[in-house]
Formats: sequence, structure tokens, C-alpha cells
Amino acid sequence: MTTASVLRQDPAPAAGILLLTHEEIGRALIAAAQHVMPRLPCQLDALEVGGNDDPGTMLPAAARAARALDRGGGVLVLSDLYGSTPCNIANKLASLGVHARCVSGLNLPMLLRVLNYPDKPLDELAEVAACGGRGGICIDKV
Repeated sequence: MTTASVLRQDPAPAAGILLLTHEEIGRALIAAAQHVMPRLPCQLDALEVGGNDDPGTMLPAAARAARALDRGGGVLVLSDLYGSTPCNIANKLASLGVHARCVSGLNLPMLLRVLNYPDKPLDELAEVAACGGRGGICIDKV
């Protein structure tokens, strides 16, 4: 009788999440998420760009923050406004060798959706973020 060995694949490391936003937005969204989910399921941090901050200085700071969150699964960078300085910085992270995906249009439903799927691979997590952000927008009937 032979014994077949079963190869067990360990799950891929979870992606870290970096909120790269205008000032006071990222930390406020993290606080709101902690109100809903007191125990956050993944590595999460915010880097806020102030009106007087130099983008050339913020890019290396963003790279350091992203690398600190990366445990092998990459980093999902959520930015508040497409085309803004925080978003432009986020989109330059790959040029510094950071394994990251950037999704803009950050809102609380987007963040909460991402936090509910912490084990998804980075590319899927980016899709989850976009769907969560869009899905959290409703127009009430009057």
C-alpha cells in the first residue's frame, strides 16, 4: 500500500492597506472603521498629504509606509481623489519597486469591504475595493 502525500498550499500572505489621502481624511476613516470593526483584520495605516507638503518628499515617505505594511502580499493603496497629489504619489510607488495596487475614490464603504476580505490576493482586493466603493453610493428616492 502506498501513501499519497497531499501538498498543502499555505495561503498567500495578506496585503497591507495604506490610505494615502489629503490631511485628516485617512485617519478619520480608520477611526470610523474601528468603530464598526474594533479589531481590524490586517495591517492598516494612513499617510496624509497636507497642502504645504512637498510631493517629492512625500513619495519616499509613502514608499517607506507601504514597505512597512507589506508582509509579502503587497500593499493596497487607497487614495481619496483620482488625479490629486496623494493619488499621483500612490501611482508612482511601483517605480520605486513597491508591490502595490492603487484604487482611488476612497470612501468608508470601500474601506469596510476591503477589511472584510483580508485574505484576498492583492489584485482581487483591488477589485473588491472598487466594487465596495461603488456599492456604497446610493441615491434616495424622494
